[in-house]
Amino acid sequence: MSLLDTRVPAVLLRIDRNPFHHGTLGAVRSLGRAGVEVHVVADATGSPVRRSRYVRRMHPPPLPGASLDDILTVLRRVADRIARPAVLIPLDDATAIAAARMRDELAPSYLLPAMPCTLAERVADKAELTAVCASTDVPYPVTLVPDSPAGIADAARRLGLPMVAKWSRPWLLPAGRGLRSTVLVHSAQHARELYLRTEEAGSRLLLQAYLPPGPDRDWFFHGYADHAGTVRAGGPGRKQLAWPRGAGVTAVGCWTPNPQLRALAERLTGELGYRGVFDLDFRRCGTTGRYHLLDFNPRPGAQFRLFADSTGLDVVRALHLDLTGRPLPDGDPMTGRAFVVENYAPFAALRPAPGGRELAWYARDDRVPGWAMWGLWCRHVSRRLRERLGATPAAPAPPLIPRAATPALTSDERASS
Repeated sequence: MSLLDTRVPAVLLRIDRNPFHHGTLGAVRSLGRAGVEVHVVADATGSPVRRSRYVRRMHPPPLPGASLDDILTVLRRVADRIARPAVLIPLDDATAIAAARMRDELAPSYLLPAMPCTLAERVADKAELTAVCASTDVPYPVTLVPDSPAGIADAARRLGLPMVAKWSRPWLLPAGRGLRSTVLVHSAQHARELYLRTEEAGSRLLLQAYLPPGPDRDWFFHGYADHAGTVRAGGPGRKQLAWPRGAGVTAVGCWTPNPQLRALAERLTGELGYRGVFDLDFRRCGTTGRYHLLDFNPRPGAQFRLFADSTGLDVVRALHLDLTGRPLPDGDPMTGRAFVVENYAPFAALRPAPGGRELAWYARDDRVPGWAMWGLWCRHVSRRLRERLGATPAAPAPPLIPRAATPALTSDERASS
């Protein structure tokens, strides 16, 4: 018998159009294997997720940049089709923020954690996060918010070069305009050019001290804060390989004990009164050894399945159990377990894994999405190669990394998701 209440379906919600978002497939399989009816509100065009045996139904998503009313309309339409209350699981920052703001309007059709309606937006906003860290005594890289082009040069002098440039609200970035959520800038001129695109980006530009990457420096913590505020499920993970290398999403991660990260996560969520799934990205300073928080994603990170314990509990199952009034089992952490994203780290997927391993795409009980991913990935890589060689005109390609979930220089997912 399943630990989960299989009478209550789950609705996975994502506006981001990345067809390679393996976190969505992870959530589908986690709940589907437990017998939960899974509905996915996301773009199905070319996505391997729709091929999963555990998807009950795909529903058309809101358009990118949709308003709260647009998202509410889509969710009400889905609720009418399901015709009974469902657990709602946002999988990108834009939908997590919208769901938190509309919690009262979505009830009773959807079950969501109870917390202040603006808290998800507050922690996802990179500028607000600096204040959050200061108030909770959580280390954070020195960050400046220039208020004029002239302030760029002063920031460069104070922070040094290179420095990190971030858009405060990356979920507002327009598609196809060449703006990335996070970039490493090597000159004040580059930072000034970005600042002049502030109106286009839709939020403020932040300049941040650069913490160089290195062995054992990139970490993440996934967890679920239950109705009482206790952090359950999840755990600390160490990024062993990133894609692109040294900057980006976790291609290979390992469940690694780290009491310091757990203490930081519990202090942060406890003092904020946060409830629900969260994904934190950290970088350890090579000089001081301190862990600096880089991102707070108010939703599951793409590699959340790394943290499936001895009972099979992960953060998505913890959410479903808690919101349906069921107890969460006390399992043992599977430290040493690995998570590999095959298209980003194909050789790592072939190496022995003494501590156990989960692949992002391939699964013996759900093989078709993995096969579909390789077909889609090969076409994508071929198209990119032709574009670089000038054989075909450059055409917009599907984003490989969700802009709002995964900064270019930090851990995901963050993409978080």
